[in-house]
Amino acid sequence: AGITGVVDSQIIVVGKENLIRSEINTGFNSQLLAESNRLQKQGKTVIWVAKEREIIGIISVADTVRLEAKKMINQLKSLGIESIVMLTGDNKQTADTVAQHLGINIVYSELLPEDKLTVIKRLQQENKSVAMVGDGINDAPAISLATVGIAMGGAGSDVALESADIVLMADRLEKLVEAISLGRRANRIIRQNITFAIGFIFLLLVANFTGNINMPLGVLGHEGSTVLVTLSGLRLLK
Repeated sequence: AGITGVVDSQIIVVGKENLIRSEINTGFNSQLLAESNRLQKQGKTVIWVAKEREIIGIISVADTVRLEAKKMINQLKSLGIESIVMLTGDNKQTADTVAQHLGINIVYSELLPEDKLTVIKRLQQENKSVAMVGDGINDAPAISLATVGIAMGGAGSDVALESADIVLMADRLEKLVEAISLGRRANRIIRQNITFAIGFIFLLLVANFTGNINMPLGVLGHEGSTVLVTLSGLRLLK
């Protein structure tokens, strides 16, 4: 991955090591390779720069791991999430360093957008429900394919936001834990309400067939149960 352009009639190539290897005529400088390995072990991504098919230097960049990220990972584990997987386009050394810091055991690195799709399909074929969290254009296909697609609203691209089932507008990682907890609570309340409604209707039917309730009381009881179910659903607002 990278980009090729012409500056002052000279061909400039900027990108990953594999792209540069396919473009240059000469071998790699041993000092630059050593420096590249050192930077990657620090969790940085190394970008190579070549001019007229000769390497002229490297640039290192690094995403800052959010302070709350590790805490959020631990909270997800405490919620019973079976596995937390990192999908990234970064090189293996950088990805492994970040994953180790965050406590993530499963890492797929150096992925293109279509590679992320392959990983998600594989997980789904194992009868697993997959939630994909992302914010970039490269994440959009995977977000769309996942069982539940979640986009970070504040920093997310328009494509990612449109592909997602859930958008965390606050762009705060801890909101992901809240969203999962809220979803589970909503599911629990829905089940309770359905059980209550069906049970109450069954009692009304039994009372009607046995002659222990007349029509006005039956209607009142039915409508009353509807109100109770509605009030029960309002518990989610707390």
